Amino acid sequence: MRITDIRELTVPLEGNMANAVVNFSAHTVSMVAVFTDVVRQGQPLVGLAFDSIGRFAQGGLLRERFIPRLLAAPPAELLADDGTAFDPARAFKVMMRDEKPGGHGDRAAAVGALELALWDLNAKLRDEPACQTIARHFGRTAADGVHVYAAGGYYYPGEDNVRRLVDELSGYRDLGFSAFKIKVGGAPMPQDIERVQAALEIAREGGHLAVDANGRFDLPTAIAYAEWLQPLRLRWYEEVGDPLDFELNRQVIERYGGPVATGENLFSVADVRNLLRFGGMRPGVDVFQMDAGLAYGLTEYAGMLALMEASGYDRTQAHPHGGHLINLHIATGLGLGGCEAYPGVFQPFGGYPPGCIVGGGLVRPTDAPGFGLEEKRELEPALRQLLS
Repeated sequence: MRITDIRELTVPLEGNMANAVVNFSAHTVSMVAVFTDVVRQGQPLVGLAFDSIGRFAQGGLLRERFIPRLLAAPPAELLADDGTAFDPARAFKVMMRDEKPGGHGDRAAAVGALELALWDLNAKLRDEPACQTIARHFGRTAADGVHVYAAGGYYYPGEDNVRRLVDELSGYRDLGFSAFKIKVGGAPMPQDIERVQAALEIAREGGHLAVDANGRFDLPTAIAYAEWLQPLRLRWYEEVGDPLDFELNRQVIERYGGPVATGENLFSVADVRNLLRFGGMRPGVDVFQMDAGLAYGLTEYAGMLALMEASGYDRTQAHPHGGHLINLHIATGLGLGGCEAYPGVFQPFGGYPPGCIVGGGLVRPTDAPGFGLEEKRELEPALRQLLS
């Protein structure tokens, strides 16, 4: 069994929206396809994945460094000992050959896309959902479903953002979601207060609503928002400052008191170790949002979870960022506290096929082999282009 070809397709995200820092209208995602010499129903078996949402595609890095390394590797360097499956951890080592430690930027997402495609392949080799393959590999049993919050509430230029926010969250509630997250920091504080109050009308209680500043705030601004938000007893207050400013995170936690979430922009075990050491995160309280697709894949992500647990934290404090099918399978397979969903934004990648939504905020993967990306109607044009 061997890899015969690897392709990358740069796919634009749809929509003109912004958070407190970034406008996403020009953002792209790298989708990859790993072809093998295994034939099913007359076609080669292909592993599919992408590098998550919210950064940019890594086509150059993939084509110049990481795809050639995988294609040049002898099959034994990429396969499990019995030769019946690929070994993502071994593939990770091949891809990182001659790479210096540190500097965990876009290369972490490029490697992550390819590593995750091997998990999709392994599940398809077994003709089972990826969550089951992931659970078995790590000695677990896949959950029947996980609690998922619907993320939205972005800023839209030239629109009535409060009215749009109410309509958006109402639509998510009608789909069966019971918890929500919206953005703050992209408007003056009085406007953000109006937006949060409107969202609370839909969420019905603070514990069903989180807010996300996307790293925008300096300490005085973060504290000013914290003082207003504190009585609302929100689900969490997310990424209040620069993701590597662990001291700011610690001070906000001390002043705010309520749950704080961060981690989506930490791409390595070493970054998470520093968050645990210096960021003030509390066992049983705060939320970790690392995203395997941005962090070298599931091998590195599993190392992050192991470090958390060794430091006294529970894996149910992990809620991966990203809002897509791949993280739904990871959260289900690894028994995490839940994950994010993008049911109305970041197409064609955000959200899930209709068969995934159970209701009451509970979501589970379908029985499709692998990550089930082929079931997502919005991805059909990209898949045709990538696989043709």
